[in-house]
Amino acid sequence: MENKKLGFIGIGNMAAAIIEGILSTNAVSPEHICMYNPHFEKMQRFAERGCVVCDSISALAAGCDVIFLCIKPQVFPAVFEELKPAVANKKASDVLFVSIAAGITFKNLRDALGSACGCVRAMPNTPLLLGEGATALCRTEDVPDASFREISRIFSCCGIVREIDEAQMNAVIAVSGSSPACLYRLAALTCGYAEQRGIDREAALELFCQTLKGSADMLLKSGKTPQALIDMVTSKGGTTFALLDVLDQKDFDGTMEAAFTACEKQAEELSI
Repeated sequence: MENKKLGFIGIGNMAAAIIEGILSTNAVSPEHICMYNPHFEKMQRFAERGCVVCDSISALAAGCDVIFLCIKPQVFPAVFEELKPAVANKKASDVLFVSIAAGITFKNLRDALGSACGCVRAMPNTPLLLGEGATALCRTEDVPDASFREISRIFSCCGIVREIDEAQMNAVIAVSGSSPACLYRLAALTCGYAEQRGIDREAALELFCQTLKGSADMLLKSGKTPQALIDMVTSKGGTTFALLDVLDQKDFDGTMEAAFTACEKQAEELSI
């Protein structure tokens, strides 16, 4: 990416995290990072560090080799109305599009652009903000391995990256894209319960978060399956057994599967 210019359309939390990761690792020099957002204050801190602020989408598109679409699906039509003529004279090999919008398919992107451009879809999550993200990527067949490695390297600046098929992109939202919300909700419930029992909320949060970290390491490093790890901490008649028994009575597994399915279906409905 050393000699390529990156363009970011939309500077929200995700785009900001990606750009911070790039700058912090010197993956791309600031002057090779262009951006457009309707509100300048979103771009100001990057402009002060040498990034290029564009006054229009068409101006950004004219000078960039890779364009990151960091916008919500609902605003895609308005953005593409300006973007389409700006890239009309470019060959498919001249520009690569990277979209982080849930539910927007390669067909959606190519139909909106009116060309068979190279595209990458990314599904990052909010821990990207701390450099601890998990991003799923997929690509169209015409994206060269070298270009895809460069995109993967950009997202690797702020977490781990895994490649999947496009057919799996909506399902993976439940796995890593939206799942942080489940964990945050569990944290709120757990800490609220602890506080009701007289436990200091900050202490409870620290204990809970360390438990999450340790449990994640057990899943990744122990070589045991999730069920085997559940069995390790569960004995009949014990406290964990009682906890899991209530979850089973309330059909916890079925409820979560229904939630995952709803997440996937919503992504499908966002397709333009």
